[in-house]
Amino acid sequence: MARKLNPKDLLLLRKLAPELVETTCGHAAHEFRSVLPPVSQHVSTSPGDFRERLMKLSDDELNYLVNLIFEGMESLHCVKKEHADALIEVVGARISKVIATELLELYKFVGD
Repeated sequence: MARKLNPKDLLLLRKLAPELVETTCGHAAHEFRSVLPPVSQHVSTSPGDFRERLMKLSDDELNYLVNLIFEGMESLHCVKKEHADALIEVVGARISKVIATELLELYKFVGD
């Protein structure tokens, strides 16, 4: 699952968290390897804030991140539980309730 963020990933990270200056995790001292966890863990102040940030993404951008999650290339288990719930809610409203349910099941599975 560890990956190097490509230019598209970095654009999405900046769109979700424009105040994020560094793309290096201060705790782990390495470059971020996913888009959603740094926003969830280091920038977002609440589930509502995380939801609002996700709403800034186009459907294509949101779909891109969801596909990366299902491919195992975007970390879901490093997203705070309440923020994962917000992601699932946004995906259900904007993409598909079926995909949102699959994300929920995946989140439960990786949490075990």
